Amino acid sequence: MSDPVLSIRNLDIDYVGAETDFHAVKNVSFDIAPGEFFGLAGESGCGKSTIAFAVSRLHRPPALIRAGSRILVGGRDVLALDDEELRRFRWREVAMVFQSAMNSLNPVLTVEDQFYDVLRAHGKITREAARARAAELLKLVDIAPDRLSSYPHQCSGGMRQRIVIAICLALSPKLLIMDEPTTALDVVVQREILQRIDKLRKELGFSVLFITHDLGLMVQVSDRIGIMLEGELVEVNDARTIYRAPQHDYTRRLWASMPKLHGAQIRQEAGA
Repeated sequence: MSDPVLSIRNLDIDYVGAETDFHAVKNVSFDIAPGEFFGLAGESGCGKSTIAFAVSRLHRPPALIRAGSRILVGGRDVLALDDEELRRFRWREVAMVFQSAMNSLNPVLTVEDQFYDVLRAHGKITREAARARAAELLKLVDIAPDRLSSYPHQCSGGMRQRIVIAICLALSPKLLIMDEPTTALDVVVQREILQRIDKLRKELGFSVLFITHDLGLMVQVSDRIGIMLEGELVEVNDARTIYRAPQHDYTRRLWASMPKLHGAQIRQEAGA
């Protein structure tokens, strides 16, 4: 692997309570190469989103990253950035598409205004230049530029999702984090959006950290996949191996839990 875009080493994250602490992420380490589509899968509550928020330094108390953890993006120590460095880091180095992202647009601003807010916050730009950049980005996700004058409620769910992705690409980040971005969409729209992201990744050269509990969806688009279980990264392998010859028992059980259209049905007992 060439120098990684993202390098996580010995990441430990706790949620600190009044009486007890919950150890949410346990000594996790992995790399994402330039241009790589890396999937992070596992059941709800296993620590996937906690890792994503830590990479962008979006975690808030009671979340606490333990000493000894390292998160490097392009060789820079994310955990050592001050407030101003962190402001410049977000969107330019790492951008994040949040869970239920299609509902994260401001309902009282037009699409154009929302692009302008991001571009203006990170550099001097005229309204005309921002509009031209926004139109260019909408074309990348197959949306007509005339939608710039629309409000979010005037767009379909899939269109809003693609608008959010276009906004995240506005400053050409090295890494795009997608935290279950297609959960609220039907399977056809899910596939269309992921195919579009994969095409843009190959054209623009950014890396993707794709987080979901849907292993079947992930294996179709990822180069490599990490499997999370109760805060631990129990397996990392290329997508073909994860699909055809998973090494960890939990990965095999994840596949067994998915309903099959053909063949014998096997009852999976609780705790098996």
